[in-house]
Amino acid sequence: MKRALISVSNKTGVIDFARELVNLGYEIVSSSGTAKYLKENGINVIEVSQVTGFPEILDGRVKTLHPKIHGGILAVRDNPSHLKQLQENGITPIDIVAINLYPFEETVKKGADLEEIIENIDIGGPAMVRASAKNYKYVAIITDPSDYDLVINELKTNGEVSLKTRQLLSLKAFRHTALYDSIISNILNEKFGINEDFPHELTIPMRKKYPLRYGENPHQKACLYLNPIEEGLSVANAKIIQGKEMSYNNYLDVEASLLLVKEFENPACVIVKHNNPCGVAEGDNITDAYRLALQTDPRSAFGGIVAFNREVDGQTAKVLTELFLEVVVAPSFSKEALEIFSKKKNLRVVEIKDFEKDVVGKDVKRLSGGYLLQDRDKGLYETLEVVTERKPTEKELEDLIFALKVVKHVKSNAVVIAKDKRSIGIGVGQTSRVDSLETAVKKAQEFGLELEGSVLASEAFFPFRDSIDFAAKYGIKAVIQPGGSIRDNEVIQACNEYSIAMIFTKMRHFKH
Repeated sequence: MKRALISVSNKTGVIDFARELVNLGYEIVSSSGTAKYLKENGINVIEVSQVTGFPEILDGRVKTLHPKIHGGILAVRDNPSHLKQLQENGITPIDIVAINLYPFEETVKKGADLEEIIENIDIGGPAMVRASAKNYKYVAIITDPSDYDLVINELKTNGEVSLKTRQLLSLKAFRHTALYDSIISNILNEKFGINEDFPHELTIPMRKKYPLRYGENPHQKACLYLNPIEEGLSVANAKIIQGKEMSYNNYLDVEASLLLVKEFENPACVIVKHNNPCGVAEGDNITDAYRLALQTDPRSAFGGIVAFNREVDGQTAKVLTELFLEVVVAPSFSKEALEIFSKKKNLRVVEIKDFEKDVVGKDVKRLSGGYLLQDRDKGLYETLEVVTERKPTEKELEDLIFALKVVKHVKSNAVVIAKDKRSIGIGVGQTSRVDSLETAVKKAQEFGLELEGSVLASEAFFPFRDSIDFAAKYGIKAVIQPGGSIRDNEVIQACNEYSIAMIFTKMRHFKH
């Protein structure tokens, strides 16, 4: 008679699975809670303690860590020496192992204290999973209840689980224990109060949510993964209320729009195209904010992503449907707004829960052969030091802070021209700063926006005075930038010549 060992915290489907195994001639070995559950449902079970001849001890901390269990799993079945040792020690081979681990992740999420969290670190389970996965040539290891039917169907059809399936199950098992340990190490880093920023060895837990249609381009495959223990603001967990399937690029643009719109306390709107803002504004309400943001660059806004920091109401929804948009993002939507959007079947409507939360975790970028990790850019400025003879007016200062919030989220080299808490022109990703400024001015002129009396923000210092000379031609009256160039004095002198106020922030915001 063949033997299966079943020990699961997630009981989904286990009764039918065990019953099918019994019908196929397997005897079932199980421990504590699982054994009791199976017996209550009419399934004959041999308890682990009967196999080992040793009781469970230490409140269940030790029960399966025994040669009669691990020998039965790890024996190489075509090795005569192994078989002889099994016989000499009265060990029966175990052919199928169904394990899912103590619910550590769920225990953390329900807010348990440290003692309960520690007790839900599984020891015997991962040991059996890894032993079974290592010995995949002879043992089928099941860590996912959705694989029960696969195993039963192959047993019924072929009398055994195929090697290919055992290999697949082995891979899933190793990934499962790796994720489990990754979650534990990340949680304990926080719970122990160590909070080591960049440990020598690092794992980032990820669990597949669903595949995407494709990546940045149709020939690239892509998939969305979740970090199962990150509790901050989450685009990956956003609620997709309606519309076409979200694409890889949609997710990137939603992230960019969300991080920027969260910078503002007043009603605000951000329009993003290809991961860069093309219009940003504050308003008395989000409808006004949208209209003002749209005026910055209505051509680029076509097919863009629009994000708000307030609930979208019916009035705003009506205005939004006048233009083709890919995605609308907000913390919530009124019933009227959803009814209006429902007529635009392809429009993606995305609700971001827990909008008030901050984004947590490191910023991670892939390199060939490695990764770059950094802290997220959560600051805005270290200081506001007026370095020119003329000080900015109160209104200019408000516009400068507005422009600084925007330029922080624009790809470098970046400049933002703003007026009345709205973007007038945005210069994106040029290889020189003056080129970015020329682009921003050109955009403002093209769409009839008044530059006289506007302000300018730069995400990094001005290396030469040429940008100031250029800005002065168009009536820009105040500038905010980090400072730190060897030619700062030259740039300050240029501002003084044109009676332009300038503030140094001592904080750069490169974005690559």
